[in-house]
Amino acid sequence: MKQIIQQHKLVELNYKVLDKKSGQVLSTVEFPISYVHGADQVLSTQVTDQLEGRAEGDVIEVPIDGNLIYGPRDEGLVFTDRLENVPEAYREVGMKILMENAKGEPREFIVTRMDDKTLTVDGNNPLCGRDLIFILEILSVRDATPEEIEAGAKVIDGPDISGEKIVPI
Repeated sequence: MKQIIQQHKLVELNYKVLDKKSGQVLSTVEFPISYVHGADQVLSTQVTDQLEGRAEGDVIEVPIDGNLIYGPRDEGLVFTDRLENVPEAYREVGMKILMENAKGEPREFIVTRMDDKTLTVDGNNPLCGRDLIFILEILSVRDATPEEIEAGAKVIDGPDISGEKIVPI
Protein backbone atom coordinates (compact mmCIF):
# COMPACT_ATOMS: atom_id res chain seq x y z
CA MET A 1 0.00 0.00 0.00
CA LYS A 2 1.32 3.43 -0.95
CA GLN A 3 2.03 5.87 1.82
CA ILE A 4 0.18 9.16 1.77
CA ILE A 5 1.86 12.56 2.21
CA GLN A 6 1.07 13.87 5.66
CA GLN A 7 2.84 15.29 8.70
CA HIS A 8 6.37 13.90 9.22
CA LYS A 9 6.56 11.93 5.98
CA LEU A 10 9.76 12.24 3.96
CA VAL A 11 8.82 13.16 0.40
CA GLU A 12 11.13 12.98 -2.61
CA LEU A 13 10.05 14.65 -5.81
CA ASN A 14 11.03 16.22 -9.08
CA TYR A 15 9.46 19.42 -10.31
CA LYS A 16 9.50 21.92 -13.09
CA VAL A 17 8.04 25.38 -13.36
CA LEU A 18 6.20 26.52 -16.48
CA ASP A 19 5.10 29.97 -17.56
CA LYS A 20 1.30 29.58 -17.63
CA LYS A 21 0.89 31.95 -20.57
CA SER A 22 3.58 30.57 -22.93
CA GLY A 23 4.05 27.02 -21.60
CA GLN A 24 7.82 27.66 -21.55
CA VAL A 25 9.82 25.69 -18.96
CA LEU A 26 11.34 28.34 -16.67
CA SER A 27 12.98 26.15 -14.06
CA THR A 28 13.55 22.49 -13.34
CA VAL A 29 15.41 20.47 -10.71
CA GLU A 30 18.34 18.39 -11.90
CA PHE A 31 18.20 15.98 -8.97
CA PRO A 32 15.22 14.97 -6.84
CA ILE A 33 14.62 17.13 -3.79
CA SER A 34 13.43 15.87 -0.44
CA TYR A 35 11.66 17.49 2.44
CA VAL A 36 9.82 16.40 5.57
CA HIS A 37 6.17 17.35 5.23
CA GLY A 38 5.19 19.75 7.97
CA ALA A 39 8.74 20.11 9.30
CA ASP A 40 10.45 22.20 6.61
CA GLN A 41 9.62 24.89 4.10
CA VAL A 42 11.76 23.83 1.13
CA LEU A 43 8.72 24.51 -1.03
CA SER A 44 6.09 27.21 -0.71
CA THR A 45 3.10 26.35 1.46
CA GLN A 46 0.98 26.92 -1.67
CA VAL A 47 2.76 23.87 -3.11
CA THR A 48 2.99 21.69 0.00
CA ASP A 49 -0.71 22.23 0.74
CA GLN A 50 -1.48 20.66 -2.65
CA LEU A 51 0.83 17.71 -1.90
CA GLU A 52 -1.04 16.80 1.29
CA GLY A 53 -2.86 13.49 0.82
CA ARG A 54 -1.03 12.58 -2.42
CA ALA A 55 1.01 9.40 -2.94
CA GLU A 56 4.10 8.08 -4.69
CA GLY A 57 3.67 8.15 -8.46
CA ASP A 58 1.22 11.04 -8.48
CA VAL A 59 1.96 13.93 -10.84
CA ILE A 60 0.15 17.15 -10.04
CA GLU A 61 -0.04 20.62 -11.54
CA VAL A 62 -0.23 23.54 -9.13
CA PRO A 63 -1.02 27.00 -10.53
CA ILE A 64 0.87 29.71 -8.64
CA ASP A 65 0.89 33.49 -8.78
CA GLY A 66 4.64 34.23 -8.89
CA ASN A 67 4.02 37.51 -7.05
CA LEU A 68 2.89 35.58 -3.96
CA ILE A 69 6.09 33.51 -3.76
CA TYR A 70 8.73 35.77 -5.30
CA GLY A 71 7.17 39.19 -4.78
CA PRO A 72 6.14 41.77 -7.35
CA ARG A 73 8.57 42.91 -10.00
CA ASP A 74 10.64 45.93 -8.87
CA GLU A 75 11.93 48.05 -11.75
CA GLY A 76 14.27 49.72 -9.23
CA LEU A 77 16.33 46.50 -9.37
CA VAL A 78 17.05 46.90 -13.10
CA PHE A 79 20.23 48.80 -13.96
CA THR A 80 21.83 49.70 -17.26
CA ASP A 81 25.43 50.91 -17.44
CA ARG A 82 27.92 51.68 -20.14
CA LEU A 83 29.71 48.52 -21.24
CA GLU A 84 33.13 50.04 -20.54
CA ASN A 85 32.20 50.26 -16.82
CA VAL A 86 31.52 46.53 -16.58
CA PRO A 87 34.35 44.01 -16.13
CA GLU A 88 34.72 41.71 -19.15
CA ALA A 89 34.01 38.64 -17.00
CA TYR A 90 30.39 39.84 -16.62
CA ARG A 91 29.71 40.69 -20.25
CA GLU A 92 27.47 37.76 -21.12
CA VAL A 93 23.68 37.53 -21.15
CA GLY A 94 22.58 35.06 -18.48
CA MET A 95 25.66 35.68 -16.30
CA LYS A 96 24.83 35.84 -12.59
CA ILE A 97 26.52 38.56 -10.55
CA LEU A 98 26.43 38.73 -6.74
CA MET A 99 26.38 42.33 -5.48
CA GLU A 100 25.93 43.97 -2.09
CA ASN A 101 23.81 46.98 -1.22
CA ALA A 102 24.98 49.80 1.09
CA LYS A 103 24.01 47.65 4.12
CA GLY A 104 26.21 44.77 2.93
CA GLU A 105 23.21 42.57 2.05
CA PRO A 106 23.90 40.31 -0.96
CA ARG A 107 21.59 40.14 -3.97
CA GLU A 108 21.98 38.17 -7.18
CA PHE A 109 21.62 40.04 -10.46
CA ILE A 110 21.36 38.49 -13.92
CA VAL A 111 22.70 40.09 -17.08
CA THR A 112 19.54 40.36 -19.19
CA ARG A 113 20.60 42.51 -22.12
CA MET A 114 23.79 43.70 -23.78
CA ASP A 115 24.57 45.68 -26.91
CA ASP A 116 27.65 47.46 -28.28
CA LYS A 117 27.41 50.25 -25.72
CA THR A 118 25.41 49.10 -22.67
CA LEU A 119 24.74 46.17 -20.35
CA THR A 120 21.58 45.67 -18.28
CA VAL A 121 21.31 43.63 -15.07
CA ASP A 122 18.13 42.64 -13.25
CA GLY A 123 17.94 41.82 -9.52
CA ASN A 124 14.37 40.52 -9.67
CA ASN A 125 13.76 36.82 -9.35
CA PRO A 126 13.09 35.62 -12.92
CA LEU A 127 9.81 34.03 -11.73
CA CYS A 128 8.30 37.12 -10.11
CA GLY A 129 5.40 38.80 -11.80
CA ARG A 130 4.40 35.67 -13.75
CA ASP A 131 1.55 33.21 -13.56
CA LEU A 132 3.25 29.86 -13.06
CA ILE A 133 2.43 26.18 -13.09
CA PHE A 134 4.47 23.88 -10.85
CA ILE A 135 4.42 20.31 -12.14
CA LEU A 136 5.43 17.95 -9.35
CA GLU A 137 6.19 14.24 -9.70
CA ILE A 138 6.16 12.42 -6.37
CA LEU A 139 8.93 9.81 -6.41
CA SER A 140 8.63 8.38 -2.90
CA VAL A 141 6.89 8.83 0.44
CA ARG A 142 7.95 7.19 3.69
CA ASP A 143 8.08 7.80 7.43
CA ALA A 144 10.82 10.30 8.28
CA THR A 145 13.38 9.40 10.91
CA PRO A 146 13.68 11.61 14.01
CA GLU A 147 16.93 13.03 12.54
CA GLU A 148 15.16 13.88 9.27
CA ILE A 149 12.28 15.54 11.11
CA GLU A 150 14.79 17.70 12.99
CA ALA A 151 16.72 18.54 9.80
CA GLY A 152 13.59 18.97 7.68
CA ALA A 153 15.09 16.86 4.87
CA LYS A 154 16.72 13.53 4.10
CA VAL A 155 19.85 12.98 6.18
CA ILE A 156 22.71 11.50 4.20
CA ASP A 157 25.57 9.74 5.92
CA GLY A 158 28.91 10.97 4.72
CA PRO A 159 32.24 12.22 5.95
CA ASP A 160 31.76 14.08 9.21
CA ILE A 161 34.26 16.91 8.99
CA SER A 162 32.29 19.44 11.03
CA GLY A 163 30.73 17.28 13.68
CA GLU A 164 27.30 17.61 12.04
CA LYS A 165 25.33 15.44 9.65
CA ILE A 166 25.45 16.47 5.99
CA VAL A 167 22.02 17.57 4.82
CA PRO A 168 21.25 18.47 1.21
CA ILE A 169 19.69 21.87 0.65
